[in-house]
Amino acid sequence: MRFKTQLIGLSFLQWLATAAALLFIGGAPARAAEPIRIGFSMSLSGPLSGNGKMSLLAMQIWEDDINAKGGLLGRPVKLIYYDDQSSPAQVPAIYSKLLDIDKVDLIVSGYASTQIATAMPTAIARKKLFIGLFGTGINDTFKYERYFAMIPNGPNPKPAPSLGFFKVAEAQNPKPQTIALAYADAEFGQNACEGARESAKASGFKIVYDKSYPPSTVDFTSIVRVIQSTKPDLLVVCSYPVDTVGMVRAVNDVGFVPKMWGGAMIGLQSTAIKTQLGPLLNGIVNYDTWLPAEPMQFPGSMELLKKYQERAKAAGTDPLGYFMPVWAYADLQVLGDAIAATNSLNDDVLADYMHKTTFKTVVGDVKFGPLGEWVQERNITVQFRNIKSHDVEEFRDLKIESIIYPPQFKTGEVIYPYEKALAK
Repeated sequence: MRFKTQLIGLSFLQWLATAAALLFIGGAPARAAEPIRIGFSMSLSGPLSGNGKMSLLAMQIWEDDINAKGGLLGRPVKLIYYDDQSSPAQVPAIYSKLLDIDKVDLIVSGYASTQIATAMPTAIARKKLFIGLFGTGINDTFKYERYFAMIPNGPNPKPAPSLGFFKVAEAQNPKPQTIALAYADAEFGQNACEGARESAKASGFKIVYDKSYPPSTVDFTSIVRVIQSTKPDLLVVCSYPVDTVGMVRAVNDVGFVPKMWGGAMIGLQSTAIKTQLGPLLNGIVNYDTWLPAEPMQFPGSMELLKKYQERAKAAGTDPLGYFMPVWAYADLQVLGDAIAATNSLNDDVLADYMHKTTFKTVVGDVKFGPLGEWVQERNITVQFRNIKSHDVEEFRDLKIESIIYPPQFKTGEVIYPYEKALAK
């Protein structure tokens, strides 16, 4: 009997082992797939952090959205990023770390021309696909075949930010005759002002002032006084957020009243800067790239904006998100669509597909040209008017920010000259 019991016990143990093996082979969950890692630097502190934080939140929303749909290539997606502290000098080391230590599969840029330009040599040396988030004219110098620009500057990117300003100015009657150009002595300022010179010549405006200022400039009063002494009809400023604020304050403090001014000032798209300056913005004509006005409500854009605004407070970022979120989301939307369509993470395969394809995104159709710029320019030009306070809710209402160019997105007419807009 004892012997029989042992046999029964042994048979049971064998059965249990067999069943466990079968469960492991056929029924147990497979080991989780390794994530697709996408790496980038982002300005999360320092003067570029306002736009950097907006961009990051939108990218995280894309990450959540794509993973909720099952990821890409049957794998989850993971964003790996580091704060570059708004310092271009930090950027090369970050990308080296991403590629050599974190072993990311793909890289994209952080926000701004200065950060993109300093990352480009690393991307080129490693032969990596590289999508630049808001870089103006970056590939004019590098001519790198795997670079793509997520910014609607078109095939001639340097004049693009101020192009609408010139189109509106030259349509006035009587037509203005003279113009002053002031710009930050840094990547975007130099490139955008080079484009403004081209446009001034094409429009027949005489340049009476054309000077850069150091990016560290704090007080713009003396600069504005010199510009005022040249008596220009128009003033175009190509600036970064901190100097944009300084320039707007100086123009108002000095009482300088050209017939129209603005152009290519970064920062006036940010809710924090809009609410900081308030009524001082009235009359300024400046570039923008997207607003939630009806003509620009592309598929998915308003749903993204809703998600963004729900998470903005907890993320400590711009409460409205009218500037960078759609572009940062579209940046990864294009990359994700290319991965899914090619079933590949190979940089050359992806770049080849991206050159041939028109992408459907939250910023509308995106088609890239030979140098990675958009085939068609699609910036907008806006004018601030009738701002009464510094309340964020006032800036939620697009009545204080009219799109005056191009015609297909137009929501209002320009108030000209500048002093007329100030009187309202």
